Amino acid sequence: MIKDPYKNLAKFYDSFTGPSLVAVRKIMLKMALPEEDMRVLEVGCGTGENLKHFKNSGCEVYGIDLSPSMTKVATKKLGEKAHILLGDASQLPYSDDHFDLVIAMLTLHEMPNSIRSPIIHEMKRVVKPNGRLLIVDFHPGPIRFPKGWFYKLNILFFERIAGREHFKNHQDFLENKGLPPLIKANNLYVEKEKIVGGGNLALFSASKAN
Repeated sequence: MIKDPYKNLAKFYDSFTGPSLVAVRKIMLKMALPEEDMRVLEVGCGTGENLKHFKNSGCEVYGIDLSPSMTKVATKKLGEKAHILLGDASQLPYSDDHFDLVIAMLTLHEMPNSIRSPIIHEMKRVVKPNGRLLIVDFHPGPIRFPKGWFYKLNILFFERIAGREHFKNHQDFLENKGLPPLIKANNLYVEKEKIVGGGNLALFSASKAN
């Protein structure tokens, strides 16, 4: 049985991380404007905080996460009409071309290097030909002084308390240059790009390349 690293954190996760992600979520929602009846999937949905904004805009929301604790919080937060699953994002249980928007926010850096590309491949598979992928994660920089270094210290604190394996994957993710190589390897066409947090965070809105 896989150990749940969020067992003791899930109930308090939004309180710890929410304030630091308010600005990022605003940018994310501008890059992928919610529209009524959109079908939205979030890979690594966590507590469902991102999906809440799409659900409130009339979207049909789906989420998948490996953490039983996180999916429990997300299900309670989003209600019965949300489709929240406990599962592996590298083997998504959805048909091809099923979603208008697929999101992965601060998810890929948690994963071992070997499954990051398979997860993006699955995201690409289940999004519609005219749909979008919105991928948000840590960025290797350059880090701007002083804001960027202050932000980086906060990131390192949260990544360390998340556990040894989590921190190891985080370091590997940055050493491998973050999202750009993964986007290129999976033949995605980047339509919008934002680097924020003093160089620490990258947001990419992408589609299937023709």
